[in-house]
Amino acid sequence: MIRRAQCLLRLHGYGGHSLVNRLRCYSTDEGYPKQNPNPNPRAQKPGTKNLPAVRNPFAAAQDRTKNSYLTMVEIFQERDVHRRNHVEFIYAALKNMADFGVERDLEVYKALINVMPKGKFIPTNLFQAEFMHYPKQQQCIIDLLEQMEDCGVMPDHEMEAMLLNVFGRQGHPLRKYWRMMYWMPKFKNLSPWPLPDPVPDDTLEMAKLALERMCTVDLRSKITVFETSELKDAIDDTWIVSGISPEQEKLLREHSRQKALYIEGPFHIWLRNRRINYFTLRADADSEFLSQLDERQLDEDDVSHIEVPFFGRAPPRRHNQLGKLRSVHQQDDGTIMAICATGTSTKDSLLSWIRLLEANGNPSIGEVPVLFRFTSEVPAKAQEIDSGASVPATSDSSSQVEQKSSRPK
Repeated sequence: MIRRAQCLLRLHGYGGHSLVNRLRCYSTDEGYPKQNPNPNPRAQKPGTKNLPAVRNPFAAAQDRTKNSYLTMVEIFQERDVHRRNHVEFIYAALKNMADFGVERDLEVYKALINVMPKGKFIPTNLFQAEFMHYPKQQQCIIDLLEQMEDCGVMPDHEMEAMLLNVFGRQGHPLRKYWRMMYWMPKFKNLSPWPLPDPVPDDTLEMAKLALERMCTVDLRSKITVFETSELKDAIDDTWIVSGISPEQEKLLREHSRQKALYIEGPFHIWLRNRRINYFTLRADADSEFLSQLDERQLDEDDVSHIEVPFFGRAPPRRHNQLGKLRSVHQQDDGTIMAICATGTSTKDSLLSWIRLLEANGNPSIGEVPVLFRFTSEVPAKAQEIDSGASVPATSDSSSQVEQKSSRPK
C-alpha cells in the first residue's frame, strides 16, 4: 500500500484524464497489464492455425512444356534463400507432371530433388537416423521416388549423390533409392519381348508389335499388313494386321465345312501404357479328336509318377509310342485359327479381314459359315461394333452378340 501511495504522489503532476488512465493501470495487484501479442480475436480460438498461402504456378501455366516446367522450378529456387514451402512446391509439381508430359523424364525429377536445402536434414546421431529426422521432407522425397518407380523411371548415380548431400547416408530416401537400384535393373530387361523406349505413337506400329508378341507361341507365324482398299466393296478405308501360321492354315483346310467359325473380341493387350484391341478367328474344340489322343503320352513336366529303375531294370520308354499330337493352337475351349487388329475395329473391317484371308491362300474359308461373336466388358460396346461404330475404350460388365456374316459369294 505504501508503494502504491508513492506512485500516486508521483503521478499527481499529470493531467486529470491521464491520471485516470494511470490509475486504471495500477488498480490490480499484478502491476502492468500484459499486452495482447495477436490483436486478431479469430487467431486466439483453440484449434486454428495460420497456414501460409502457397500459390500453385503449375495450374495457371499457359505453356505446358518441359522448358516452362523447369523454368518455374528455377524461379522457385532463386526466389528465396531459405526456400520456404519447398515441400508444398514439390508436391504441387509432382501432381501436375502429367499435364506437362514430363512424368517419365529423369531430368525433371532431379531438378525437384535439387530444390531441397542441402545439409540441414542430415541426421547427426543414431536416434535422429532411426526416428526419421525431418519426417515431412523425407516422406516428400520418398513419394517422389515412388512416382518414379510407378512410371518406370530408373534413377542414376547422380541422383544418389544428390540424395546423399540432402539427407546423408542414413536417410530413408537414400535407402529407398538403393532398393530401387537393386530391383529395377532386374525387371527392366526381364521381358522376352523388349519394346522401344519410348513406344511409337503410330497405332499401326503398336498393332504390329502386339501381334508379333502374341504370335511367338508359334515361331513359324507370319505377320501380314493388309489394306482394305484392295477390296472393291469395302466400306472402311483402314489397315488390318493379321497373324497366321502354316499350322493354322492346315487346321483351316481340315476344318469341317458344316461347323462354323467365330470372330470373337475385342480383347485387350497392353504395351506399357498403350492398349491395343485385337480379334480372334476361333473354332469350337474338336471333342472327337481330343478323345482320341493317347492318354499314355508322356508329360515331361509331370513329376508325380517318376519311375526309378531298380536292380538294373530300366523303366518303360513310352515317349516313342505312336499317337496323335495336338497343335499348340488346339486348346480345350477351342481352336485359334488366326488373330488380327484393325484400325477401326468395326464389323466391316473384320469382314474385310475374312475376305483378304480367303484371297491370300485360304480359299476354304469361303465354304465355311462365319459368325460374329462380340464379347465386351460393357453392353454398349458390342452394340456399337455391330452397328459399325469404332470400339470405345474401357469397360465394366460383359455381353455377347452373335450374328452370321453376310459375305458376298
